[in-house]
Parts: sequence; C-alpha cells; structure tokens
Amino acid sequence: MTTLHANLIDGAWVEGEAAPNINPSNTNDIVGTYARATRADAQAAIAAAKRTFPKWSRTSPLERHAVLRKAADEILARKDELGRLLSREEGKSLAEGVGETIRAAQVFDFFAGETLRLAGETLPSVRPGVGVDVTREPVGVIAIITPWNFPIAIPAWKIAPALCYGNTVVFKPADLTPGCAWEIVDILHRAGLPKGVLNLVMGRGSVVGQTMLDSPDIDAISFTGSLEIGRRVAASCVEYGRKFQLEMGGKNPLVVLDDADLDVAVDCAVNGAFFLTGQRCTASSRLIVTENIHDRFVSAVTEKLKSLVIDDALKAGTQIGPVVDENQLSQDEKYIAIGREEGAKLVCGGERLNRETPGFYLQPALFTEATNNMRISREEIFGPVAAVIRVKDYEEALETANDTPFGLSSGICTASLKHATHYKRNAEAGMIFVNLPTGGVDFHVPFGGRKGSSFGPREQGRYAAEFYTTVKTAYTLA
Repeated sequence: MTTLHANLIDGAWVEGEAAPNINPSNTNDIVGTYARATRADAQAAIAAAKRTFPKWSRTSPLERHAVLRKAADEILARKDELGRLLSREEGKSLAEGVGETIRAAQVFDFFAGETLRLAGETLPSVRPGVGVDVTREPVGVIAIITPWNFPIAIPAWKIAPALCYGNTVVFKPADLTPGCAWEIVDILHRAGLPKGVLNLVMGRGSVVGQTMLDSPDIDAISFTGSLEIGRRVAASCVEYGRKFQLEMGGKNPLVVLDDADLDVAVDCAVNGAFFLTGQRCTASSRLIVTENIHDRFVSAVTEKLKSLVIDDALKAGTQIGPVVDENQLSQDEKYIAIGREEGAKLVCGGERLNRETPGFYLQPALFTEATNNMRISREEIFGPVAAVIRVKDYEEALETANDTPFGLSSGICTASLKHATHYKRNAEAGMIFVNLPTGGVDFHVPFGGRKGSSFGPREQGRYAAEFYTTVKTAYTLA
C-alpha cells in the first residue's frame, strides 16, 4: 500500500482521488500515488493565496531569504534521492536527473540572495522641489503551470522568484510528473512558509488549469507548455487584464559550416538533439549542414548514435532513457512515418526497443535529405528525432535557420569569428550558442525566446523581476 501524496491548500494537506505515477522505464513500477485536485480544491487554493498575499508581500526580505536558502540547502543535500525520483518518474538518465536537481538547488540559492538585492531608484523631478522614487512591488497571486520534461528545475525557476519578490503562489505541476513537484512544495512548507503562501493543486489541466484561467483572483500566470495551451492562457489573461509569461517550445537549428571542428559539431548535434531523449524545448532538431562537410558529418553522427546506450534511466551507463509515456512514443513514431512519407531518408534509428523491463524506449532517429518545408522541419516533435538539411553556404544556412515560426535557441559550429559574430547578431532566437549544444543555459542568466516560442518577460536571473514585480513611481513635494 503506497502513501497518498496530498495537495497542499492553505497550509493543510488535502487528499483526493488517487492517481498512479508510472515509471516510463518500467511500467510495472508505480513511483507513488498522488491526489488529483477538484475544481473546488483549486478555488480554495486561489482564495488562500489571495487572503495571504497582503501579509506575505510585506514580510522582511530576511524572512523570505531564510525560507529559500533553507530549501536550497535541503534540495542539494538530497540531490541523489531527488535525482533518482526525477529519473524514475520522467525517464531521463540518472546523471541528468541529479544534474537537474542540483540546478534547482542553485536556483533557490540565487533567489534567496535576490531577496536582499531588490533595488529602486531615486530621481530628480523636472519640477523644482519634487522628488521621485521608483520601486518594485510584488504582483499578487501567481498561477504557475509547469510541464513534465523538467519536473524540478522549471518549478524551481518559477516558484523561487515568485516567493522571493513577495508573491503568493498556486502551483499546478504536470499530471505525468507530480513527484518532484510534491517534494519541492513539502520542502518549502517545512522551511517555514506561512500557510496559504504556496499552494499545490495536482491534477488534470482541464480541471485545475481551467479553474486558474477562469479565476478573476489570479493576478499573473507563468506557463510552460504547448503552443496551443499557451494561446488559451494568453486569451484568458487578456480577458482578465492580468500579466502572463509563456514558454511554448521550439524548432531549433544547429548550423554546421564547412570549417567546423567535426568532433565538436557531432558532440553538439548529438547532445543537443538526442540527450534528455530530445524532450526539451531547446533541442536542436534541425541540423543545417553545408555541402563540403555534410557527408562526413552525417556518417559521424550516425556512428555516434549507434554507440549510445538506451536503457532504464536508473541503470549505470545509460545515456538515453525512455520517452515519458505511450502518447509521446506514438507521437514520435507518427512523425517518423511523416518524414518518410515526405521524402526524407531515415538513415538511423526510429524503432521501438525492448529492454529487461517494459518501457517506452525508442532508438534515436536521424533523417537526411530533409527540406525546411517538411513537417518534420516545421513542427515540434519533442522526442529523439532530428533532420539534416543540406545547404550551399553560410548565407543559405542563416536564412534556413531563421525560417521557422519558433525562435527559442539557435546554434552554430564554425571556426570563423566572422561567421560566429554575424550569426550571434542575426539569428532570430532568444538564445544563441557558438560551438556548444543548444540545450540548457546557466541558472543566473535570462531564459526565453522570440516568435512562437515565448511571450512576456524572460525567466531566470535578475530578469525574473520584470514578471514577478510591478513598478511603482512615487512623487514627493519636499
């Protein structure tokens, strides 16, 4: 009999309908059971956050610092345990799970410091004898909706700044990966957060998420997920006049020029496109390669892919785990079939794999002879599937890289300072990588994109204040 992990509403653990959390590496393994919140639960959580906001927003920065720092210390101390839970419920390798957990601790530590660094300005007015103060204040009740692919890091980089700047939170994690979310909330609850400041409502988006969208008491929504749902979030926020921050995916290019170091380019491509099972919005699923290096690059990437160990996420030596569930695996297979139908050549992978335990294993798939107007080059697949697009030269590579409805991350492999500098300036993306994989940024710098990838202020680092605070200008007659 497993323990039911309850929702946290107004400082109390509230049970509900139980839902199993299934290990994608071994579908016979139930990670735990987690309560699903009802619409009434979500409404109670929103009411608690609203009621608590006036007092929490005026707490001492030192009080908020103590809570966030204590949470950071516990997450770091439990990195192996929490990393194992992450890999068990999401499917990324154990090394990746522990690494993500460490990053969550770093995020909480960073924002613990930011509680003591929130600055304002004192400016002279153009009117004699008048002073002007510009300060930042918390926004109010923040609804946080996170995806399943980074189940501890993304909640961390949303919850930490929200609390840092004095907001209260209603948090809905992805239904597929509630385990890490529950642990973060439990850690913060025990770290001394007053009741009602942070509320956890796990469950279906159609119930919990929709209640958030329908509530006039939500002051801002931070959402990471699909473009389709992001548009619904935006529409509801416009209706209610609230702030919103959206991260909605990518179809990221990695350009490989003739002068690139082949080993570097291959490492960038394999890491960026296939590690974390390709289930990240920064994955470089379009590999745009110039003619003279194309064949050598394809051959080297193919050999590298064949050597990768795809197995149970918790096994020593596993480099790529399973995809998250049957629906995602079916979607990956659908796009592999579409790529073939469109005329791209599948040169490696694309088959389901059998391992010791039943799971959602897929051999990473590499297409060649792809064009940039194919669906596999236009639509986010969100799995270990990448397409190589052959181009003539740098100019065509840049044009192809920018020809996408998305604009999250963009990379280039080259030995040319001229081309690297030009690419950094002209690539239409929020994050640019030179001779590095497109996936992942440091925890203290802004994260976000352009076009259909992102909307609203950047996440992470000091730029998070742009979303989680509002600016007040005050005049005083001397």
